[in-house]
Amino acid sequence: MNVIEALESRISTRAYRDKPVARETIEKMLEAARWAPSGVNAQPWQVAVVQGDMLRQLSEALLQLATEGTKPNPDYDYYPGKWIDSYKKRRFQCGMDLYKALEIGRDDKEKRLEAALNNYRFFGAPVSLFFFMDKHMGKGSWLDMGMFIQSVMLAAREYGLGSCPQASTADYPDAVREKLGTSGENLLLCGMALGYPDESHPVNRYRTAREAVDTFTRWYE
Repeated sequence: MNVIEALESRISTRAYRDKPVARETIEKMLEAARWAPSGVNAQPWQVAVVQGDMLRQLSEALLQLATEGTKPNPDYDYYPGKWIDSYKKRRFQCGMDLYKALEIGRDDKEKRLEAALNNYRFFGAPVSLFFFMDKHMGKGSWLDMGMFIQSVMLAAREYGLGSCPQASTADYPDAVREKLGTSGENLLLCGMALGYPDESHPVNRYRTAREAVDTFTRWYE
């Protein structure tokens, strides 16, 4: 698979087959992704690969916190406190596209809640990657982390794997750090569901729209 094909075929996969991912495959993905650029070659990324019984335990812990109504306490604000209209419109459409694929009506609060809780089930993926970064690093390292995480997702396409980066699984970072025995000095940026996509599931057969290049590009000569 070439890079353009990997970029254009990547989606946020939200349904997976009941098929394990070999450790060797994950290692090959990370071997490739480690060549992502970083300022002064700092390589700030730290990755936890979670599967099997530990993944089930972590899912149960996150689900319990969410269903009990525990307020999320992420290590950083992923979204703005107030949305500008153009971004708000895209956010709304993104949600509507997802609910349409899942055949969930706008007023069906129960099914909407269940769809939200599926984040903490990692959408049934057999693997979840958690991405950490030392809290002492500067803002530039957040850019480095983004490039690394994208590299992981593109490498996954080479092996026929689907992925879904999940800010939601960083809602309760203390619980994740406790389960994984990770230092409080490490910020939890996000999780990532990983596995073989269930291509027959409707949720994997829709695409969110993208703006045309001319809407976000200016040319200077």
